[in-house]
Amino acid sequence: MSKIRCSWASNDTLNQSYHDNEWGVPLYNEQRLFEFLILEGAQAGLSWITILRKRENYRIAFEGFKPERIACYDTNKIDSLLQDAGIVRNRLKVEAAVTNAKKLLEVRAESGDFSTFMWQFVAGKPKQNLWRSVSDIPSSTPESVAMSKELKKRGFKFVGPTICYALMQATGMVNDHTKDCFRHKELQ
Repeated sequence: MSKIRCSWASNDTLNQSYHDNEWGVPLYNEQRLFEFLILEGAQAGLSWITILRKRENYRIAFEGFKPERIACYDTNKIDSLLQDAGIVRNRLKVEAAVTNAKKLLEVRAESGDFSTFMWQFVAGKPKQNLWRSVSDIPSSTPESVAMSKELKKRGFKFVGPTICYALMQATGMVNDHTKDCFRHKELQ
């Protein structure tokens, strides 16, 4: 018998694997949270599957998403990244990754931990939602608006409420698997 998944998890095997193994799993690792911050920003205006297919290229191009390294990228490195067909070659998005790395380091210096900073918007634990269908799921919530506002205030880029909510979904800050999806109960 085949598993019931969220309707967005198409028959594409990469998308299914992402849905079944990663999406919505609580993630507290700072570097992985940063990775999703960059990837969700890169996804703006594109489909997630496009970014998912380029994720390994991003991991190579952005040196494993180590914020200490990315914060040091200069104009030459940015220009080099813009020649890499394995990532989304959008100057604003690439420059945002560098800016966001610098801002993450500032948050870390101030509060000690970027993960704790990000998880504060859901009081440190996953919010359990009970959506019947994907069409019920909002594109933003008061929590993602608050996250976006705070990140923007600190100088982060490509962190609007919709991007922040996608980040919250991907990293398990919210359980947005639909009630009929096999992963919903597993992640409660």
